[in-house]
Amino acid sequence: MANDPDALDDLARRAALDPDLLDELIRQVQPQVIRICQRVLPHRADAEDACQDALLAIATKIGTFSGRSRFSTWVHAVASNAARETYRRLKRRAVENPAAWQDDDRPARHDRPDPRTTSVVAGTRIDLLDALEHLETDLPETVTAVVLRDVYELSYEEIAVQVGIPVGTVKSRISRARVALKAQLLPREA
Repeated sequence: MANDPDALDDLARRAALDPDLLDELIRQVQPQVIRICQRVLPHRADAEDACQDALLAIATKIGTFSGRSRFSTWVHAVASNAARETYRRLKRRAVENPAAWQDDDRPARHDRPDPRTTSVVAGTRIDLLDALEHLETDLPETVTAVVLRDVYELSYEEIAVQVGIPVGTVKSRISRARVALKAQLLPREA
């Protein structure tokens, strides 16, 4: 059933009304949710934390799923938001913990290596998350659309349904977001 979008949509609608079906729904979407979180967060443990947050949000907010889009599209949005929130929480925690820095302003040794120095892919994800944070401040209405398109590769039509705006508005928001992200992500000339 997990590969059948119509069956998953039907299960989601029924689970919203019957809590006994919620466990089955969560079991079926968990692999998708962890994959979504892992695409954003470079460390598996962080992705697993975000996955748990996303599954909890799905379970508690299943009644808000309107059925305007595929349930899997709604899950993408919930999981993406959970992953980005986990990143923000981890970043805040690192900034708030002055013991994490040595006296000479170099980072103290941590259990985890710095993703920017160990993996081009992980470093790129961190850079993207930082750029998305700036985008949320400057153009908050564009973030969801660009993440759903460029990270999760949803169609413009799926995004329009998920966000509840016309396709033309989706394209416009994505275009503006890409320009702003490009400015954040490209190396600056000295």
